Amino acid sequence: MRSRRTFLQPLPLALAGLVLFLLPFLLLGSHSFITIHDNLDTEIGSPYLLNKFRVVFDYRPTAVMPSIMNGLPRNALRSGLNPTVWLFGMFPPWAAYLVNQALVRLLGLLGMWALLRRRWLPGPRRRWLAAGLAVAWATLPIYSMYGLTVLGQPALLLAVLRLRAGRGGWWPWLLVAAFPVWSFFVFVGPFLAGAAAGLALYDAFYGRRAAALRVGAAAALLALMYVVVEWPLFYSLLVTQQFVSHRVEHDLLRTVAFGLGPGLRSAANFLLLGQYHSSQFFRGALVLAVLAALAWGRGGWRVAARRLAPWVAGMVAVALFCGFVLQAVAVVQHRLPLLHAFNLTRLGFLLPLASFGVLALSLRLLPGRRHTVAALLVATQLFIGLLMNAEWTNNLRELAGCPKKAQPTYAQYVAAPLFEKINTYLTQRTSMAPSGYRVGCLGFAPAVAQLNDFYTLDSNQNSYPLSYKHQFRPLIAGELAKDPALATYFDAWGNRCYFFSHELGRDFLVPAKPVRTVQDWALDAAAFRKMGGRFIFSAARLASPARSGLRPVADFADARAYWRIYVYEVAEPAP
Repeated sequence: MRSRRTFLQPLPLALAGLVLFLLPFLLLGSHSFITIHDNLDTEIGSPYLLNKFRVVFDYRPTAVMPSIMNGLPRNALRSGLNPTVWLFGMFPPWAAYLVNQALVRLLGLLGMWALLRRRWLPGPRRRWLAAGLAVAWATLPIYSMYGLTVLGQPALLLAVLRLRAGRGGWWPWLLVAAFPVWSFFVFVGPFLAGAAAGLALYDAFYGRRAAALRVGAAAALLALMYVVVEWPLFYSLLVTQQFVSHRVEHDLLRTVAFGLGPGLRSAANFLLLGQYHSSQFFRGALVLAVLAALAWGRGGWRVAARRLAPWVAGMVAVALFCGFVLQAVAVVQHRLPLLHAFNLTRLGFLLPLASFGVLALSLRLLPGRRHTVAALLVATQLFIGLLMNAEWTNNLRELAGCPKKAQPTYAQYVAAPLFEKINTYLTQRTSMAPSGYRVGCLGFAPAVAQLNDFYTLDSNQNSYPLSYKHQFRPLIAGELAKDPALATYFDAWGNRCYFFSHELGRDFLVPAKPVRTVQDWALDAAAFRKMGGRFIFSAARLASPARSGLRPVADFADARAYWRIYVYEVAEPAP
């Protein structure tokens, strides 16, 4: 009887709910849908290659990733202290991704549960609400490759609050020290350390000296651990610059929409939906909870308004900052070079937790007789998060046998059997392993070729040498000249250092069927050959490859792959 009562406690059931959420991924395995944009086409290849080339902890200035961009500096990639990188050394990429996601969501659930029960929703009558909100938090649409950057914030907040109160012993210090290991400094580090420092100053101003010292020490520990974990980044920025990043040419004057209207629309998006990297979900449950608290809250609407106003005002202020900051930065970007290193709109990464804080506080204000209303609000938040979680919904569709069009699974996207055919054929043709030549990719992300152990001249990177960008541009100059929008995309931003086609635009998901044909593609074959390029892998057929200095080699198809790959070889120069 006791074991039954134990199981029917809120936390075990919340954990069971998380298992059910993860079940589609477990059942599908490598046939799971995994978010492609800025994830499968970018983030997953990096830890795989770090382990493959055994440079996880090689921070020497001379260390490079040979299969990316003719030797991308190793220190342009993520820290070797990040546990996500370790998982990719233990499992195949698809399995490492799923294990990483399960761990991140589990720790997120436990952190939110602890914060709710100790601070936001204490008391025996609210434990089921806390369990439901913890599940809703753990199943939000997030980029799990960013580790605990978002979902780990409740545990960090609870640790800081415990330190502020002088309780908790050693574990809050451990949590503060551990958070930077599995989170990204460039996304949340400056804002979290700044918020803790601001709280310390607030306490000092009101004479709470002991609390101010403890919180200030926590802020210092957090910053110090980020320096330790991200030492290559800080060393390059503050001591000796290993390379000049292409980010110095980010030109907001050419990429940002100016004016009151665009700024307000951006702010409204941050407030009501959020930015997709930091978790994009409609804040409808939050709005309903605030209205419910104003209508039925204990003490009347004035008490509810007084309690909720600082939170809501803070969220609005953050949203307005994120909506307009890029316009302000654009004006001074050339006078403050460090602004190129950090995107200040990433302050929006704090909004998901703030949203749940407002939701929890609104639920707390509701009297006991409104428990059903509170439960419905929690269920609404859970439903919204699940509905907007594209990975989860697409995998349900996959299990049901009606997959979403143009949303390939991991196995279809990476297409290992297809690229194994290409590798075998080219090895026989050239008597060289893939390391003996370089390829370029058209119509699909170079990460696909990289995950299949080819060496690409193109890639999608948050930071790479500016000199390489300038060296690469002549290869695609003909296509950029045909499309001013593509030219701006590359010249004023350039993270995607790709082989563009003005006919394909920014379509990097060209499927096997129907066959797409590029009628006129401009490539500087001589510059391509000079950089070591030998083959172009194209997901679209080239109607006139000879105009680009190419000759057809073969095309490859596989029923299990999303792609049909046309291979072209750069022609030898005339004698």
